[in-house]
Amino acid sequence: MVKEVVVVGGGIIGLCSAYYLHKEGHQVTVVDQSNMDAGASYVNAGYLSPSHIVPLSAPGVMKQGLKWMFDPASPLYIKPRLDVDFIKWAYAFNKSCNSRHVQKAIPVIKEISLMSQELYNELKTSEGFGFQLEHKGLLMLCQTERMLEEEIHMAELAKKEGLEASEISLEELKSLEPKVKLNVIGGTYYTCDSHSTPYEFMTEMKTYLNKAGVTFLLNEKVEDVTLSGLKITQLHTSSQSLKGDEFVLAAGAWSPLLSKKIGLSLLLQAGKGYCINTFRDTGIGIPTILAESKVAVTPMNGFTRFAGTMEIAGINDAVNKVRSNAIANAVHQYYPNIRLIKPEIDDAASGLRPVTPDGLPYIGKSSKCQNLTIATGHAMMGWTMATGTGKLISELISGKQLSMSVSSFSPDRRY
Repeated sequence: MVKEVVVVGGGIIGLCSAYYLHKEGHQVTVVDQSNMDAGASYVNAGYLSPSHIVPLSAPGVMKQGLKWMFDPASPLYIKPRLDVDFIKWAYAFNKSCNSRHVQKAIPVIKEISLMSQELYNELKTSEGFGFQLEHKGLLMLCQTERMLEEEIHMAELAKKEGLEASEISLEELKSLEPKVKLNVIGGTYYTCDSHSTPYEFMTEMKTYLNKAGVTFLLNEKVEDVTLSGLKITQLHTSSQSLKGDEFVLAAGAWSPLLSKKIGLSLLLQAGKGYCINTFRDTGIGIPTILAESKVAVTPMNGFTRFAGTMEIAGINDAVNKVRSNAIANAVHQYYPNIRLIKPEIDDAASGLRPVTPDGLPYIGKSSKCQNLTIATGHAMMGWTMATGTGKLISELISGKQLSMSVSSFSPDRRY
């Protein structure tokens, strides 16, 4: 049965949802409050990372976050605020930081990540897309023995889950990355990971969907909804009203603003990340995470991107110079011959990632509304999980058998 579906949000999750819904034959409209050319879907590290199986809410993270709270240059910064939604989120986040939760989360994170990686490959081949998609793996570089021990433990955990991971010596690193000088003692290598250039994928996908007949409504903020019982009958934007049979909420960090209109209080906070690009030749050939500083390094198509930080401080897109400088300093510490210059640092961009308390996304329907399907809360894993999420959204709306269970991603789950 063909349905009219309105997707709220034109980021990577919204576009992938629109793609798979269109493939099922539905009439799709994407509405976004921006021009759809900036934000987290454009400034991320471009990783497809099945290796990232441990959720953000892991044992010790809250304790470490409290220590980092007083360091404006720290990788994780949680700004305390007298805000009810933030307080509820922080309480739930703290409750989720335990090993029992991690053990439950690992299998579902791995499953949707591997599914998504396969779908990226399938999508590129079937549609003849040209976006960068390289399978070079991911390095974790360490400067201290303590961090190296932690990363080796993580690699062992990944191996037990059937992922390709191993410890790597400094000599082996020099052989893999012969064009760069490294100030590290060793690391780990996940050959199961891939990477891409976000702008390329987003541009090709928008072009494809436009030609396929998907309607795009840009610079239109959804401000209200009309309900009839447990169903949405209309969405009201800043300039018009939209009808539909089904609605998808993929508005990232802004999703709670709309979910409250149907009586659903999604626990979600905006986690700001930054990126700095250099178009100079760095010599870096393999995607890398600088373990102690949590900075991601990606050799993209024509440039190298350095991305990092998780700043939970409300919805704003201001670039904190202290944090962008921290990324630049970390790059020089690990790669002594690479020094980002002031114009590059000044051109740093930010994006807001939607962060749930337990590190798992919200994918599925809520008991609060029968014709709203939610797809948000992916945090740093939005790029990794995007195609899998889009596929699941289309299956839910089309009434098809699901590629995997979404019970762990329920928007109604309790913390």
